Amino acid sequence: MQHPDEQLAKGRPPETEPAVGAPRVGAQRGSAGPEALAAREPEPDRTATAVGRLASTVERLRRELDQAQADGAGRAVLEMAVGVLVERLRCGPTEAARQLEGLAEQAGVTTLALAADLLNQAAADQISALAREFVAGAAIRSEEAARTDGAAVRAGAAARGADPVALRLRSTEADTIAGGDAATAARSMLDHALRPLGVAAVAIWAAHPDLSLSLAGSAGFQPEEARRWRHVPPGVPTPARRALDERTAIGYHVLADASLPSIGQHDVRGGRLAVPAGVGGRLIGVLEICWREALPEQSQPLQRQFEALAGVAAATLESWDPREFPSADSADSQFDELRQLTDGLFDPCLVLRVAPEDGEVPPRFVVRHVNPSFVDFAGRPTAAIVGSRLLEAYPLAAEPGGLAEKVEHVFASGEPFRTPDMRLAALVDGVPLTTRAQVSISRHGSHLVVVWRLDDGTPRVARLLQHAQRLGRIGGFEENLRTRQIVWNDSLFELHGLPPTAQPISIDQLAEHAHPDDRHTIGRFLRTLLHHRRPASTAFRLQRPDGVTRHIRVVAEPVRDPRSGLRLVRGAYQDISAQHWTEVALAATRDQLAQSEQQAAERSRLALQLQHAIMPPTRGPLDLHDLHVAVRYRPAEKDHLVGGDWYDALALPTGDVLLCVGDVAGHGIEAATGMVALRNALRGLAATGAGPGQLLSWLNSVTHHLTDNVTATAVCGLYEPATRRLRWARAGHPPPVLLREGRARTLPQVGGILLGALDQADYEEDEFVLEAGDTLVMYTDGLIERRDESLQASLTHLTTLSERAHRDAAVSANGLEGHLDHLLQYSSADTDDDTCLVGVAVRRPGS
Repeated sequence: MQHPDEQLAKGRPPETEPAVGAPRVGAQRGSAGPEALAAREPEPDRTATAVGRLASTVERLRRELDQAQADGAGRAVLEMAVGVLVERLRCGPTEAARQLEGLAEQAGVTTLALAADLLNQAAADQISALAREFVAGAAIRSEEAARTDGAAVRAGAAARGADPVALRLRSTEADTIAGGDAATAARSMLDHALRPLGVAAVAIWAAHPDLSLSLAGSAGFQPEEARRWRHVPPGVPTPARRALDERTAIGYHVLADASLPSIGQHDVRGGRLAVPAGVGGRLIGVLEICWREALPEQSQPLQRQFEALAGVAAATLESWDPREFPSADSADSQFDELRQLTDGLFDPCLVLRVAPEDGEVPPRFVVRHVNPSFVDFAGRPTAAIVGSRLLEAYPLAAEPGGLAEKVEHVFASGEPFRTPDMRLAALVDGVPLTTRAQVSISRHGSHLVVVWRLDDGTPRVARLLQHAQRLGRIGGFEENLRTRQIVWNDSLFELHGLPPTAQPISIDQLAEHAHPDDRHTIGRFLRTLLHHRRPASTAFRLQRPDGVTRHIRVVAEPVRDPRSGLRLVRGAYQDISAQHWTEVALAATRDQLAQSEQQAAERSRLALQLQHAIMPPTRGPLDLHDLHVAVRYRPAEKDHLVGGDWYDALALPTGDVLLCVGDVAGHGIEAATGMVALRNALRGLAATGAGPGQLLSWLNSVTHHLTDNVTATAVCGLYEPATRRLRWARAGHPPPVLLREGRARTLPQVGGILLGALDQADYEEDEFVLEAGDTLVMYTDGLIERRDESLQASLTHLTTLSERAHRDAAVSANGLEGHLDHLLQYSSADTDDDTCLVGVAVRRPGS
């Protein structure tokens, strides 16, 4: 099949029919009239008010209007392309539109893209040159792709219709032709061609023979900024002036760094590019392009795009009349005076005028200016309000008796309108927002001034303050020291026990109504306030006329006149009687707590002294027969947590050696005394020659019957030096650890319940023979206990730690004491309990 361009070149239409449902350019354009809009309008909510339906309709029609304006440039490009086909094919507009749709379907592109392509082929301007460069580059890329996928025809067709640069420029050109003025050209350039390049604003300057500049059109700037820059006198070194003087494009990476004045220098502070605009070699203006970020890199294709847009700007400047400049109205002296007047008001203010093109009755009003105090109660920016129609910005103002009706009445009659309460409403994204305000409307020539003061809730705040004063028992006062006039609020009379008709008490007579013991305090307060003229406060006891004494706090400040003289004293009284008695109770509680803490500290000190008397924290090693015994004790981190850990190692009359470690539950003096009782009882029982199991059974009875609710754990062992046999038993205590030839293990966990739980209990015994060089470690749970680990995991960690200590030469050099120190230092326990270790080493012969 031949390409559509080849068919056109031969003067005959393509053989394919347009796609079903494809848009009909020209024939169906403009078919969406009022009847079609009415047919598409959804059925209104029956519960909505008439004003609400009207506002929704206005908002929908405004969106459709914006969409129609956005599509206007595209329709202009389509119409020009249809004209090219009419000239080439010698057919009517309807047939040419169908052929354009068919060609677009065959080429696989949109109708708008093909229309721009036809214009680029038919024209010989700068935009066409840019389009041919783009198409040539795309064709080369398409041929390379065709060699890999075999789709040369489709790729070539896509290349012919996929020129976004030319499409944007043609859309800009068409929109400018339709508008015919520089302001429209600036908006079209920004919307169609420049915004995709990151541009934030654009200005078109007209040059005059006296070297001055006029702002012919702009887009992206605030209206006030455009009015301020409507005329630039000769000699001002702006970027536009430099571009005209040097007759070439001038770029600034960041405008602020160049220190040149220009439009939008405070809002659009990024890169700037000024491109001269001329016709026939004669420069008549400048196109100034503004970025919020830094100036992007200026490639050659990008520069040619900007030059093409400057050509479009020059075409509009040829027919531009300074008298038609939209900002020229600001030269109206009456409006300038009105604007200066409203800018000095503290209340939000709008300046309205009748729409200049409007001849309807009633007239439609446009928001021409808002003062600096204006804040839209719907939260919209000021730029969204200025320049819009009143009923577009506030469509709900059309309700009966609403703002629009009052504005029309004032404009027609000239009579001012004022109301202390009016409902103001706005529709934002379909959500109605309302507020109450005081509104004033007046006419000034052809303009209307609308002033509103939104309800800030001042009466509600006053009521809340009254309730707060009542609940907080606070009363305020103000006293004029020159006129002796005193002002009290109602709650202050009640606080002083006086009727509302009584004479208020002067500040310097306050001591006469206070307790005699507090008069000296009030004297210091008055000296600070009246003599030193500084804010002051104090507390005193007020003796009221009804005989009641209240605790009062007064706070006051001096108020000076312009000559720094003392004019007023104002302040507040607060009844703090309840707070005073609460503080008294708290003080008594604090005293009791301090006494309790002192008693507890004394008990802890006694318990610690008792524990140290029985078990010194540092005790030298013992030699019992062939055993070398060392002890380490680490107290709890907190002094009040004195525990009941105990140990004992002594030679018995039978020749055996008693080795034991125990832990009494709890802390404090009770645990310490229980520890002393159990330790001494076990010493006495061991003298009988009984075995360790029997000793723990007797010790259990002692714990259960002779102590006060004490429970404990213990390990008891009897060592026979002649045979090196060790018999041992345990009562709910962790088993000892045996280190032999570098390998550590825990002894079997023989059965035995903790001491004191039952009145009678039996305890199993176990025995083994110690060898020369063995080390046995007996300990309390403070060495291994962790909140996040099981007992077995803690025991495994202890055996590993013992083996590591044996292999460490530095630890081994310090013998048994170094081994125990290593276990204490690297223990994994995370509780703050006290810890006791007893280490037993069997000496080798001759050592």
